Amino acid sequence: MGRFNKQKIMSKNKSSKLSSKDLRVEIIKVQNLFPGKVLSAGFIKKHLNIDNNKESIRYAQEKIAEGTPMVEPTVEKHETHSSHFIKGKVDMTKRGDAFIICEDYPEDIFVQGRRLRGAMDNDIVEVRLSSSTRSKRPEGEVINVLERGLKKILGTLYFRNGVYNIKCDYIDLPFPVVVNPDQLNGAKHKERVIAEIIEWPEKHQKIISARITGVLGETGSIDLAMTTILVDNGFDISFPEEAVIETEKMSDKISAAELKERRDMRDVLTFTIDPEDAKDFDDAISYEKLENDQIRIGIHIADVAHYVQPNTALDKEAYLRSTSVYLTDRVCPMLPEKISNELCSLRPNEDKRTFSAVFTFDSTFKIIERWFGRSLIHSDRRFTYEEAQVLLDNPEGSWGEVLQEVDKIALQLRKKRFQHGAIAFETEEVRYKFNAEGMPVSAFVKSRQEANMLIEDLMLLANREVASYIARKSRTLEIPFVYRIHDQPSVEKLADLALFAKDLGFEFNMTSPKAIISSYNHLAEQSQKNEHLKMLQPLAIRTMAKAVYSTVNIGHYGLGFQFYCHFTSPIRRYSDVLTHRILFDNLKGSNRVPKEELEQRCKHISTMERKAVVAERESTKYTSAVYMNEKVGQIFEGHISGIIERGIFVLLDDSLAEGLIEYDSLYEKFDVAPHRLTVTGRRTNITYRMGDPVLVKIMKVDIETREIDMVLVDKEGKLM
Repeated sequence: MGRFNKQKIMSKNKSSKLSSKDLRVEIIKVQNLFPGKVLSAGFIKKHLNIDNNKESIRYAQEKIAEGTPMVEPTVEKHETHSSHFIKGKVDMTKRGDAFIICEDYPEDIFVQGRRLRGAMDNDIVEVRLSSSTRSKRPEGEVINVLERGLKKILGTLYFRNGVYNIKCDYIDLPFPVVVNPDQLNGAKHKERVIAEIIEWPEKHQKIISARITGVLGETGSIDLAMTTILVDNGFDISFPEEAVIETEKMSDKISAAELKERRDMRDVLTFTIDPEDAKDFDDAISYEKLENDQIRIGIHIADVAHYVQPNTALDKEAYLRSTSVYLTDRVCPMLPEKISNELCSLRPNEDKRTFSAVFTFDSTFKIIERWFGRSLIHSDRRFTYEEAQVLLDNPEGSWGEVLQEVDKIALQLRKKRFQHGAIAFETEEVRYKFNAEGMPVSAFVKSRQEANMLIEDLMLLANREVASYIARKSRTLEIPFVYRIHDQPSVEKLADLALFAKDLGFEFNMTSPKAIISSYNHLAEQSQKNEHLKMLQPLAIRTMAKAVYSTVNIGHYGLGFQFYCHFTSPIRRYSDVLTHRILFDNLKGSNRVPKEELEQRCKHISTMERKAVVAERESTKYTSAVYMNEKVGQIFEGHISGIIERGIFVLLDDSLAEGLIEYDSLYEKFDVAPHRLTVTGRRTNITYRMGDPVLVKIMKVDIETREIDMVLVDKEGKLM
């Protein structure tokens, strides 16, 4: 496309409406002016001075991203790349072929399995494009594997013909995995192990070298299943020795010199509110009643950055993990327990280092003063959410009065947030209780009450205000920062949702951005009263973009915030550690980290966050299968949650376990409606639809595949 004159673009198309093709051409030109930046539809509309609505601009952006052939791409055609290599990440298909996802190329590059040269899923590779291809899609071959995506493997150790090797679970490796005797770590023949790959084959070498890092339990145990889930998603269950040694040397003693550098708030009334089983208390709230009906609220966050210094072994490991992973029966922490549960946990009756955001509110709940900085606190009391809720419902004594006053501020913050376009979707979560043997014995749906929302509102306040502070300071010269961004929803997905909703009697208004937000919130409200609409909530959530970390701020659509970051959970999120460091370095002066380097870190943290979500979801499905395996033959209430060609999915009300009713068990043929919201029996003309209440009997559970088979029954328990 070449270079473009910025002034020419800005003056062109004055007060006009562009055709679809011309719009895409002009968007590409604008994007060339701002390489590497994510441009919002509003920015493009204002920049081009056009009458096209934002929805049409976002649609054009999506088509450009998909590579829809409307204009020439900004890179040369495929054939001209045959003389050099393109870098990308391997995305394997089930057939053994792969697509290479490239940042510097507009389309994914297809590579046949025989041309992968041993490259595997998630590897970073160099690809050479084919000089010619019959296919419309670009094709190529892997020339070099730059970085392996697979770091850990799980399998069984065998000793055969004088050699120790590992047979891997779930992964077909191109070469055998060999372990030297001095790398066994006590593991024996036929034991289940976790191993770290230390060397991949080079040239004529045909083996993968590994060292064993852990010995596991028996096949079929929950412990083994959870460990497998963690390892398969790239999370280590142990910390490197260097990181452990650094941690053991740490002390919580506070010197006189350090005390002078921190704001001493130990005499201010302070408390924590956390889940009953929490061990890492990473946030605390302080309350002060001032003159003229003013109230000072302190949001105090564990000062993890004090202990986790840049470029240490501990810091490098925390970055690799990027997040704690919360499975149903355990936590795989980002930091060793001495830090997360002791040094940084804001336990009651202990002096603790914190990084604080302190706000003074006037009598109308307007913020009139802000302060950010390192501090020292002393928590006076630890509340569980249940204990705090009791005092909010029936305030008694001084603590009841304090919680009531803090809640008034939280309510005002929440009210303003929704006035400014926040979206109110909430998803139900299931929690399990386990016996001494680690087996799930009961399941319950986690409830969100006022005490939960009180803490959430204050954390959102701190996150927003920290991001706003950095953004204001960036007006003269940008300070690269870790923003938490959330893009606007997909127009196409919204249109599909509107059609689904209409079939269920709900009108989804898409006439304006404000109307869309209002419709989202109205749907969330109505779904609490209507089970049919409740089943639309997952579909509504899927229309949303995924929130990610980025140095390029586009705002947070779901929260209605122009500036937002993560500041309040550094014990479990590495993004927050980076936020603390950047904020501290810019409180008194200006200190800028390289933006490209920070953006790469943002991408890695976002990737690990997605992997943690997958691991947590797999953990829930596995535990659900184990729990329901003990319920085979029992009858439960549920609602239809999905309809496919094979059968009907049902979500149980009490445990949120989901199973499938196959049409074969209903003794007749069924026709699935095109929108998959209803299914009708050919003989009886009985119609089932999304959200319908049903009674089901558990017939079979396959724990390994995590599938639950159900059948429909009547009130007497007879098959229907």
